[in-house]
Amino acid sequence: MAYVDHAFSITDEDIMMETSYTVNNKPPIKEIALAIALLVTGTLGIIIGIVMAYNHVGGDKAHGLFFAILGGVLFIPGFYYTRIAYYASKGYKGFSFANIPPV
Repeated sequence: MAYVDHAFSITDEDIMMETSYTVNNKPPIKEIALAIALLVTGTLGIIIGIVMAYNHVGGDKAHGLFFAILGGVLFIPGFYYTRIAYYASKGYKGFSFANIPPV
């Protein structure tokens, strides 16, 4: 028979006694506002960039493509975190305001 040292074992009571936490699922206003601002700015950047590239504003398509790419870079995180905030506010399973990183 093997010797088992129970001096350092962790029981369910120890875990419940030491860990006391509350679930805080309040919406983070600043983070959601930043996500919406990124989404709107990115969308406008993509639209303005496409219009600039089509009309050759600045002499060639490069200026328009730059704005479209910049808009895409801003759009992607804005859409991602706005979607998480929306689904968390509707109560979908697997979505929480805790998934949005603090600013």
